Amino acid sequence: MSVALNATDISRALTRISHEILERYHGADSVVLMGIPTRGAFLSARIAATMSQIEKFEVSVGTLDITLHRDDLRMRPVRALIPTLAPKGGIEGRDVVLIDDVLFSGRTVRAAFDALGEIGRPRSVQLAVLVDRGHRQLPIRADYVGKNLPTALGETVRVQLSEIDGIDEVLVEPGGGLA
Repeated sequence: MSVALNATDISRALTRISHEILERYHGADSVVLMGIPTRGAFLSARIAATMSQIEKFEVSVGTLDITLHRDDLRMRPVRALIPTLAPKGGIEGRDVVLIDDVLFSGRTVRAAFDALGEIGRPRSVQLAVLVDRGHRQLPIRADYVGKNLPTALGETVRVQLSEIDGIDEVLVEPGGGLA
């Protein structure tokens, strides 16, 4: 097991992503950040806090549970649903940035598009991820990437965040299969 990103690297990547989003939208007034639980929700809160600090403007942030939209429900263990929390004012006509920890096959993002459609019709949707590890199965790419991390298909990328795990780091583990 090797550490691909430490706490400083993660902080730097999230700050860069925050600046890139603000540059793309010329500020934060039209932007809504929607984190994909579990770790994407914490990352979206961190990015929103950084953007708010830069802009002196409260950035809208919410969470988007994709569980019931996944195409692999039968292959995964049962887990509790995490409620979708749309920010005040919703997403209708806004610029939504979906935020997740790792982009791998693209199936989680596909499910997020379906879940997003149930709560409104945004003006645009973009994707920000802390790690893009490749191996896409669907034609999906991230607009904002903290770190491109080429991996072998059998390796596992594990993101640990202080809010859940007590430490900020990204680990690459040999073997193990899909993350």
